[in-house]
Amino acid sequence: MAKKVALLVGGWSAERQVSLDKGKSVEKALIEAGYDVTVIDVKKDIPALIAALTPKPDAVFNNLHGRGGEDGVIQGVLEMLEIPYTHSGVLASAIGMDKPIARRLAASVGVPVAEGRVATKDEVLSGKVMDAPYVVKPTNEGSSVGVRIVLENDNHPPLDAESWVYGETVLVERYIPGRELTVAVLDGVAQAVTEIVSQTRFFDYEAKYHDTRTSYVMPAPVSDDVYNTALDYAKRVYDVLGCEGLARCDFRYDDSKAGATGLCFLEINTQPGCTAESIGPSQVIRNGKTFAELCAHLVENARCHALDQANQTAHGAAPSSDGAAATQKKRA
Repeated sequence: MAKKVALLVGGWSAERQVSLDKGKSVEKALIEAGYDVTVIDVKKDIPALIAALTPKPDAVFNNLHGRGGEDGVIQGVLEMLEIPYTHSGVLASAIGMDKPIARRLAASVGVPVAEGRVATKDEVLSGKVMDAPYVVKPTNEGSSVGVRIVLENDNHPPLDAESWVYGETVLVERYIPGRELTVAVLDGVAQAVTEIVSQTRFFDYEAKYHDTRTSYVMPAPVSDDVYNTALDYAKRVYDVLGCEGLARCDFRYDDSKAGATGLCFLEINTQPGCTAESIGPSQVIRNGKTFAELCAHLVENARCHALDQANQTAHGAAPSSDGAAATQKKRA
C-alpha cells in the first residue's frame, strides 16, 4: 500500500502564492515517486488543519513559506499531532527565520556577517541609524520581502512608514557590493555554489519570482578558494542551527577583495523553493538525484523531532548530532 503523504501548501504569509505555485511541482513529483498524496491548502485555522490531517498521514511534506510555515509555528502543530514532517524542526526553523539570531550564530562559528544592528522603525526613519549605503529588512520574513537598499543621497526615506507592516523592529546591515552566491545543504552536505545574476539591484522578490531575466550559473564562476569556502560556511551555519533536510544559505561576495575575504553570509532559508528548477533542488539534481527522488528522500527522512528524541532517551541513546559525519562536495 502506498505511503500517505499530506502536502501542505498556501499558508498566510506574504509568500502564499509562491507556495501554491511551487506545490504543484512537488505534488507531481510525489505522485511520480509512488505516494498517495493529499494536498492541503493551509489557512490560519488550526482546527481546520487538524481535521484535514485526520486520519493521520504517514508523513507531511511541508511546502509552506514565510511566517507560519517556516518559522517553527506549523512545525509545532505537527509535533503536537505527532506527525512526521519534512525539513527542519521547531527550533532550527524559528532561528533560521529570525535573521538577527541566525547572524549571531553564524558569526559564532567563524562565518563572516555584515556589520549590522536591530533598530526601531523610528530610528530608521530618522535616517541616522547607519551611514549609507546600507540595507533595511524585516527581522523575520523570507524571499527578500520588505528589503530595501539605502544609497547615499537618496531622496526617499529609508522605509515607507505606511506600507511597513513587518513590526516595530528593523534589521539594518551594511550594504555589501558584489555578487550573489547561494549554497544548498542536504542532510548536512553542502551541494554546490550557484551565482544568481539578476537585473535588479539585488535578488529581491521580483527577481526571484517574476523577472525572466534572472539567471543562475552553476557552478558559480569563482575561484576554488571562494567556492569551497562558501560550501564550508553553508555547512557551518546549517549545523550550528541544527537544520535538517534541505536548506539554502545565501551570501554576498565582494570580488574586489582578495580570495574569500569578500564572502559574507546573508541568511539561511530552511524551506527553500522546491521545483526542479529552484536553486536548492537544482544543485541536488546536479549531484545525481532526480527531483522526484529528492522529494521522496525528504519524505522518507521526515520525522517528528520531539517524539524521536523522547524515544531515543527512553532507550538510553543520546540524540544524534545533526550532520555530524557530513562533508561538503568540492567543485567537480
